[in-house]
Amino acid sequence: MAKAVVPETARRRRRPTRSGTVLSEEIIVRTALRVLREHGSTGLTARRLGAALGADPSTLYRYFAGMDDLTRAIGDELMGQALAGWEATGDWRADLRALGLAVHASYLAHPQAAVLTASRVTGRPREIAVDETILGILRGAGLPDPAAVRVYHAFIDQSLAFAALDAGSLALTDEARTADERMWESTYARLPAESHPNIAATAHLLARRMPHSAYPAALEMLLEHTAAQLARAGAGSG
Repeated sequence: MAKAVVPETARRRRRPTRSGTVLSEEIIVRTALRVLREHGSTGLTARRLGAALGADPSTLYRYFAGMDDLTRAIGDELMGQALAGWEATGDWRADLRALGLAVHASYLAHPQAAVLTASRVTGRPREIAVDETILGILRGAGLPDPAAVRVYHAFIDQSLAFAALDAGSLALTDEARTADERMWESTYARLPAESHPNIAATAHLLARRMPHSAYPAALEMLLEHTAAQLARAGAGSG
């Protein structure tokens, strides 16, 4: 059974750690991000995090019900960082574009954490705020609720899926990532036109594009789809 989480008011009265730090959820989450950066998505353990905090590992359970609860808090932190750097303009297309890019960038800033959390639903306040914002943009633009939910679903899943994919590449060693990127020139560009006419015809374009994220292009496709949905709903293309 998961241990009960101590109320925030009780936590504030705890003594400082060995390093003199008074713990909080925010400090633990930010330290967890550092541990993930240093040890990878499989390297986050209560013991390792406790050592980084200068606290007994059991102290973590005063703030989180378990490591899975901490994982959700990390995902919520990434969502919060995305929303903190975003401002509404009133233009639905510009606002969705900027928010999608902000979410993607927030996760890529912490690739190991992104690999761990991109597939999770946290149910925490900042994730909820992002979801409320996206739905508000879509409904405010004039999409009927069923269409707004369909676009919201595609938008958030697309953002997180590309974040996980691109973060996975960033989490590789420099050597492995470079080897993957060179494959487009070392292998694909050398395939004969007789057996692979389509790859041979586009090899120079593939080599230029494939090492980069496809998320911006995919996001624009989704925005075009949304504009078409608005046109069919009689709300204009925004």
